[in-house]
Amino acid sequence: MPGYDIPIVGPILNKIIGTRNERWVKKYMQKVAAINALETQMRKLTDQQIKDKLEEFRKRHDNGATSDELLVEAFAVAREAMDRNVGIRNIFNPKFNFDPNRLPANLQETYRRTMETVSTTEPRPPTEEFQGGTEMIPPHVFVDVPHELYDAVRDLYPDSKPPFRARPFDVQLIGAMVLYQGKIAEMRTGEGKTIVGPLACYLACAERMQVHVVTVNDYLVQRDRDWTFPFFHGLGLTVGAIHPQHLQNEEDKRVMYKCDVVYGTTAEFGFDYLRDNMKPVLEQQVQRKRHFAIVDEVDSTLIDEARTPLIISGLAHEDEPRYELGDRLARHLIEKHRPWAQADERVQECISRIKGLEGDIRQAADKSKIPPLQKQLDEAKKALPNLEAERNQYVQYYEVKLERKSAHVTHDGIAEAQRVAGIGSFFVGENIDMPHLLEQSIRAHSVYQLDRDYVVAEQPDQQTGRPTPSIVIVDVNTGRPMVGRQWSDGLHQAVECKERVPIKQETQTVATITIQNYFKMYKK
Repeated sequence: MPGYDIPIVGPILNKIIGTRNERWVKKYMQKVAAINALETQMRKLTDQQIKDKLEEFRKRHDNGATSDELLVEAFAVAREAMDRNVGIRNIFNPKFNFDPNRLPANLQETYRRTMETVSTTEPRPPTEEFQGGTEMIPPHVFVDVPHELYDAVRDLYPDSKPPFRARPFDVQLIGAMVLYQGKIAEMRTGEGKTIVGPLACYLACAERMQVHVVTVNDYLVQRDRDWTFPFFHGLGLTVGAIHPQHLQNEEDKRVMYKCDVVYGTTAEFGFDYLRDNMKPVLEQQVQRKRHFAIVDEVDSTLIDEARTPLIISGLAHEDEPRYELGDRLARHLIEKHRPWAQADERVQECISRIKGLEGDIRQAADKSKIPPLQKQLDEAKKALPNLEAERNQYVQYYEVKLERKSAHVTHDGIAEAQRVAGIGSFFVGENIDMPHLLEQSIRAHSVYQLDRDYVVAEQPDQQTGRPTPSIVIVDVNTGRPMVGRQWSDGLHQAVECKERVPIKQETQTVATITIQNYFKMYKK
């Protein structure tokens, strides 16, 4: 029709050549087909030949081979290593009760000889060679497995299901390719993200990049690292896990960061970076490299929490500020301020009512309802000046803005606090810190609530080790307690005074970075 633009070209082109997403998927499927074509060839490689592939890829990379030239063969090697080391080798793990009598007769003796080697091999501790971990590494991960046993188990278990098979599916190969290219792969629970990540890690490591795999909590850090250890070991790679300082000392962290692949949380990677920047010499730093990061729950990390600052604090004062005095003055001002606050609450209720009635009048579909609404509106507007006059009979000692979590003491509040404290002026000499302490105490009483913003819990005293009542901050995003964290600039001490618990030394920010800016430092 004249005057209208009918979008017919786009749909026709999409039918002919497909949508952009369909074209991407087609390209990935072509690579998957190429990987599948190499599967028979990869199955013929010995375990040692699988490990030797890493050095071969690295030399090819050094000689100018591109990612696309390495990708197909590298993923074919990684798929074979995953199937062997995470799946098939479990026939030698006693907890899975594999029945060797199901094997062909000519291989049952081979199985028993290998099992004897496994049973006489001691589990290996998480030494420097086998990085990280809290449990002993089972011996079946390290013994040489006769090549023909791999094929026999594949015949017994043709489907890729745990515990005896772990062959990545085609869709998992696509997910790994997407991750390697620095894009986002959306996978539902149960689709195998724990398998997809390590596949992408292998190609990155083949290009001499160190990979940081970022998970959401310390439990998953250790679980995923322990689960993927056989895979990385079978490829000739090392894998470590980093944890908070109270669980892992600096020397252990330094060892972990020497690994090809490192598992950790966003917070711990970020805090290690901040601590490194406070080191006086380069040799004392632990992290150093930020090549390639694979981030789990990436929408939450890089969108919801992108501007969340990671902060390291240090002691703010050599002397002991007068927190108790600030708390006593705050309690006095809150009591004196109460009549004004109650009158102001009535004023705000009236203002809200006026705005509500104005909205009802604008949106009223039945015009007959407008006159009574207008009458109520006129009455509310008439009552507002009287309520404001009543409020003005009282003194406002401070102002609170809940949306900003801030509090400011008025001129009258300062004068009253100076009178009660018996101090001539808060703005000269050694008393100059009192306005700040007073405002922090008012924030603690007026803005921060027990069992919402914080809880009182028993925590070990840093000097004596005895359980002591402490303020534990609650994470506003997750509702979880953040043990070991504290507010800065004297707010934490003001809350401690409010709740009558022992006061910690005040801290100030000495290093900080947002999560978004930290991840910007990675090459990919």
